[in-house]
Formats: sequence, structure tokens, C-alpha cells
Amino acid sequence: MQKKVSAAVRAFGCAHKAGLALLGGGVAALGVFWAARRSAAAMQWWVEYVSMPVKRFVSALVEPLPFSFCELAATAAILICLVRLVQRIVRAMHRKQAGFAAWVLHVGTAAVWIYAGVCALWGTQYYAPSFAAQANMQAPALSVEQLAATTVWFGEQVNAAADTVPRDETGLFAVGKEKILLNTGHVYDGIVAEYPFLAGPHRSPKPAFYSKLMSAAGFTGYLCPLFGESTLNVDCPAVFLPATIAHEFSHQRGVAAEQEANFVAIRASTTCGDAAYEYSGWLMGYLYLSNAWYSADPQAASENYRTLCDAARTDLADNNAYWAKWEGPVKEAGSTVYTGFLRGYDQTLGMKSYGACVDLLVEYYYPMAQGE
Repeated sequence: MQKKVSAAVRAFGCAHKAGLALLGGGVAALGVFWAARRSAAAMQWWVEYVSMPVKRFVSALVEPLPFSFCELAATAAILICLVRLVQRIVRAMHRKQAGFAAWVLHVGTAAVWIYAGVCALWGTQYYAPSFAAQANMQAPALSVEQLAATTVWFGEQVNAAADTVPRDETGLFAVGKEKILLNTGHVYDGIVAEYPFLAGPHRSPKPAFYSKLMSAAGFTGYLCPLFGESTLNVDCPAVFLPATIAHEFSHQRGVAAEQEANFVAIRASTTCGDAAYEYSGWLMGYLYLSNAWYSADPQAASENYRTLCDAARTDLADNNAYWAKWEGPVKEAGSTVYTGFLRGYDQTLGMKSYGACVDLLVEYYYPMAQGE
């Protein structure tokens, strides 16, 4: 029996030399990344001269498409894998050579190379100089008093901006999602003037065909690492869509860490001169700040929440109600998978890193809250 197995393994190796070599090449590429990522200089060079130029070139190719090319490519890849698997099952049912091992080899090789591509075009950004470093921000430890003052100030900005956007008969934010997706060319004008290193070509956000699936997994948007394309969930409430677009745009411009991407999104949204984006940005910032304040002082944070205008509280209640519908195992699985993905690049906070933007928000806006 052992001889037969050994002979079968040798025969498989001889018949699939090219596939095995390709698999080995993918593993080697990952090894190079894991070894090189400890060198900040190497990562900075790679991001500046290789990964960012490649992504900008590829994103320019898919830019004219009105749909997400990433979704199309992923759908095609999954369908091809399933069709090939069904073919092998049918062959096995007819007592013909099924070739399941070859199918596993091909799928495994593709998966390894896709992940290697993600590491090369996205993972390297986690090890290049961060936004905070380039902006000379330290994100120092903050006090509850500083957090409270900044949250109160953000609430005031929310109240001022809430009346500047259209609302429906129930008082909800009523800017059309299509308009939000189309009106994006100016979103980074204000922040680029402040942080020139965020300059880059404009790329249009794409509406996700699988938006409900994204909601089930707990996602509002994502940047495809291989194509540099932003895909947005257009099923969830529109109130945070502008700030989410600004968040994905920050990734396109080299900001990797989620907490930094959130800070950049809030800063970009509130300085772009568009009422919908400004309100969305202030509300997103208030949400993160008030959640952090609630963890430290639930009573004070709750009292401050009641100072928000009815329009803002209506928008937040509608958003909370929407996401409550999707609580369940799929969302938990999505969170677990993405947390693992982030931690694979030494982002130890995982999904919690989204809320960690609070330190940056307080550092930047606390002086404004004090009238400085």
C-alpha cells in the first residue's frame, strides 16, 4: 500500500511539475515579504516606487467601468473554481479519473499568488511610514476631560451641520446615494492642502452589487488591494456613505492603518466644502468619540448624547436599527476573518482599530474645542 501511495505521489509530481514550481514560487514570494517587512526603508522604497505606481496604473484601467471590477473578477474566479470542481465530481461518478488533487493544487496555487499580490500591493503599506509619522502626530495618551471636551465640540459641529442637508418627511438624511457617489472629485481638496503627501489621482467609488452580502458581513466598503478600486455598500443608510468614501480614498492614497484612515476621512469630509460630506464626517467623528467617552463615563456621555439635535439622533437611530438586523454568525465570521487579516500585518487591535482614531481626533481637535 505504501509503495502504491509513493508511486502515485511521484507520478503526480512528474505530471504537475509546472504547477508545483508555481506554488513554490508563490510561497517564496511570501517569504520575501515576511523577511523584508522588518525594514522600514525597504518598505518605503517599495511603496513609493512599485506598489503605489502599479495600483494607480491598474486603477486607471478599471476607472471607466461603472461597476466594481473587483467584484466581477472575484465572481468569475469563484465560478471557474466551482465549475472545475463539478467537472471532476462528474468524472468521478462516471468512474473516470477525477483529478481532485490537481484541482486542489491549482486552487491552492492561485490562492497563494493572490495573497502574495495582496501582501505586495497592500501589506507593505502597513510597514512604510504611517500617516501619523508623516503628519508629525503622536497620538499621545488622552485624559477623560480632553475626550469629553472634544466630544462636546464635535456634537456642536454635528448640530450646526445637520440643518444644511436635505431631509425626508421623517427627518432622515435624504441625499441620494448616486449623487454622493458621483460628487467625489473635490473630497480631498481641503486635506491635500494641509497634507500634500495625500495627493493622488482621483478614482471614482463603485457601488457594490453584493451590498447586502457586505451588510451581512458587517462591511460598509473596501479597497481592492490588487486593483486600487473602492467598492461601497449602497444598501446601508446613506448618512455615513460620504465619510466611508473618504475613508476608502485614504487607502487609495497610501494610508493603511484603519484608525488613521478614519481620522483622514473625517478631516477630509469636514474640509471639502460639501454639506453632505461635512455632516457625515462630523457625525462619524462624534460617534467614535462618544463611544469612547461612554466607556469611560457612561452617564456623562449619555447626557451629552441628549444634546444632539433631533435630526442627528434620528439618523443615528436609523443607522443602528439597520445594522441590528444583520447581527448574527455571518457578521461575527466577517469580523473574525478581517481581524485575522489585520493582525497578520501586526495590526494588533484588529477591527477595534477603527475606533482607535479617537486619540488622533483628540490630539488634533482638542485645541479647537478649547478655542485655541
